[in-house]
Formats: sequence, structure tokens, C-alpha cells
Amino acid sequence: MSTNRPRFAFISRILALAAACLLLAGLPPGAAVCAAVAAKAQVQLDFWCSSNPYEIEFARAVVDRWNLARSDIKVKLQPLPASRSTEEALLAAIAARTTPDVCANIYPGVVTQFVAAGGLYRMDSFPDFVSFMRGRLPDGILEQYRSPDGHYYQAPWKSNPLMLAYNAGLLRSAGVDPASLVSYSGFLAAGAKLTRDTNRDGRTDQWMIYLNIEPIWWQRFFDFYTLYAAASGGRTLIEGNRATFNNSAGVAVMQFLSDLFRRGYAPKSAFPGDVFLQQKVATVITGPFAVPFYESMKPKGFEYDFMPLPVPDGYRGREVWTYGDPKNIGIFATSKHPKEAWEFVKFVLSEESDALFLEMTSQIPYRRNLEASSAYASLLRKQPMLARFVRQAEFTCGADNVRPLVEVYDAIAQEYQYCAVLGQESASSAMEIAEEKVNEILSDY
Repeated sequence: MSTNRPRFAFISRILALAAACLLLAGLPPGAAVCAAVAAKAQVQLDFWCSSNPYEIEFARAVVDRWNLARSDIKVKLQPLPASRSTEEALLAAIAARTTPDVCANIYPGVVTQFVAAGGLYRMDSFPDFVSFMRGRLPDGILEQYRSPDGHYYQAPWKSNPLMLAYNAGLLRSAGVDPASLVSYSGFLAAGAKLTRDTNRDGRTDQWMIYLNIEPIWWQRFFDFYTLYAAASGGRTLIEGNRATFNNSAGVAVMQFLSDLFRRGYAPKSAFPGDVFLQQKVATVITGPFAVPFYESMKPKGFEYDFMPLPVPDGYRGREVWTYGDPKNIGIFATSKHPKEAWEFVKFVLSEESDALFLEMTSQIPYRRNLEASSAYASLLRKQPMLARFVRQAEFTCGADNVRPLVEVYDAIAQEYQYCAVLGQESASSAMEIAEEKVNEILSDY
């Protein structure tokens, strides 16, 4: 009994001191015990967001609203650490077990790797996860993000449909109707008019389109894969753990890219700054995230618009598909408070937060009947460019949910380099070689 008295006396002194402090602050003595218990019970969550400045501002606004409403669960915001890519930063954090509770910038294509590394919490273990997500998402979206083991480790959040941005002024001055860009032949014909030596020094200084020339795996999402999604009617590259892109659509896309470089309609060099705003190129493939940047940085008199991607001349689909460049939200396995983390995730995915996200970032949240919702209708009327992306969002696809995704796209990037950029292979040979490499990679998994 006597051994407990010093501990009891010590705790009593601490509570007495807390009571004295609260009396000085004008609070009743009984609040001391409540404050001590509340402080001990408060949960803190670490939340990582994208390093994109618009998303940081959105995340800060959401966290401020949450912390004001929920004193029991405090959220601490941190932009993702600097790295070559979000995926590398998160994989390093998983290996070091320094992951946050929640991250709102998870690329679905690497989720299988994160799960294999034991990095993500299984979100369908929450009783209301499936019902909540189905109530929020358009039909069919949730199933796209089911992992091979049948479970869900990510909450679908946003899609950024890629479209073709075009300089309306340049097209008009060259006598090019934007409607002619819908087909490969029309696009190439426009390229002959828009690729020019404007200052007559003997060197081309204006091109039809800018395409990245580096053999980097993730860059292929923004040229080959986006165009393949359009040409194939929304198919991905792998089915049944086998490569399926060596088909008429895949060969047509690689030939189109090769034609653009071979005819000089796309530059084989990089430039500082934004070549579209500098009016060095007439078109570029980009997403809704470009709208606020263009609006804030465009030169006086600059006119631009967006349209669906060009497709092969024989394309018979009613709608043109594209790559959605999706990012989702995940809870990490290191979290000591997954239930509280899920409560915060639902807050981020609320209708009010989605409206704020669309307004602050010009990015498209996954939400059922988004275009018809009163919460978004007035915003879309003010920003007609965004309305184009909202309509396109219905016809987007993500990437294949396979563990060796980086290796798969590395193989495609190599053939893109040899065929399209360097002109050392035919399109059919490039597709055959890429198919063989990808099937060999997949056979190990």
C-alpha cells in the first residue's frame, strides 16, 4: 500500500497544478481533470497531400475545417516529401515505416506493390466502406480499383481526363478547323500547315505538338497509353496477365507517334518553360489541372480550348476514351488509428469537400451525376473549360493493376524511343518486341 502512495501523491500534485493553471485562466477546478483526460484521449493523424500548390491550399482548407469541428481528432498536414515521384517517396516511407496515417495522392497503378510490401490498410474492413463509396461513385468505378486478392486498399478520389489542348489563334491563322484534328490523317494534315520556320532563319521554331522524348516509364501514360485508350475504345494494356496491346490500335498509335517525329511535326528536343503558352506548339496533351495555370500565365490575347484526342481514321466508337490520370486516398498499415483515419477520409470525400476541390484545383472528383449537381452547376457555368473535362470523365480508364507496372511501361518506353523518336524500328516490330518483353515480365508474377 505504501509503495503506491508516492505515485498517488505525485499524480495528485500534477492535477492540482493543472487545476491552478485553469483557475488562472478563468476555468473551474473540475475542468482540470477533464482537460487532462481530453488531452490524453486526443488522436493525432498525419496527412500527406500532393506537392502541387493548388492541392496544398485545398488540403490546408479541409484540414482547418476538420480541426475546427473535431477537437478529438487532430490532423497534421504535410506535403509529400520531395522526390522524383510520389511513388518513390511512398515506397521509401513504407520501407522505413515512416508512412503517414493518410495520403491523398496515391497512384492506383502502384497499389499492388504497396500491398505486397505490407504498406496499406485494407479499407473494406470498415463496415461502411463499400456502401459509402458506391453512394459517391459513378457506376463501375469502384470495381476498377479492386485488388487481385479481392479487397480494396484505396478510396477512389479524383480523375484528371487527358484531352488535347489547342491554340485557337494559331489554328485560325493557318486555316485549320479544330474539328479536322479528330482523326490521325486530319491531325497530320494540320501538322503540315502549323509546323513552320516563323522567323525564316532556316530552322523550324513552331511545331504541331509537343511530345516528351525521354524513355521514362511514367511519361508513356501521357502519350502512348493515352492515345491507345482513345484508339482502342478504353481498353487497357493487359488482360488475363498477358499483353494485349499488339493489335491494330496499338500499331496505329505507334505509327502515328512515329509519323509526328519523322515529319518534324513534334520537336526532338526539350525547352525551358511552357512551350504551349510560348506558342512554340499548336497542341499539347494535358488535363484539367492545366486550366488554372493557363489562366494565370497566358499572354495577352492567347486563345485556347480543349477537345478529345485524335483517333485512327477507321475508329468506329461513338465516344472517345482517354487515360484518367487518377489519384486516390489510402490509409497506411502503420496507422495506430485507422478508424479515426477513415472518418477523416470520408470528410475529404464529402460533397462539400469535392465542390471545394473542384473550385480550388480545377481537378475532377469522382462523384455520381457531377454535372447535374446543384453544388457544381454554377461553378461549371463560370468555368466552361472544366465542363469539357467533366463530360470526358465518363469515358476514362486507369492503368492495369499489376505489380510489375514500372517494368511494363519501361519496356514500352524503350520501344517508343527506338521507333517513334529515333525511327530505328517499324511500328509493328516495336509492338511485337514490347509484347514479348511484357509477357516475359508478367510470367514472373
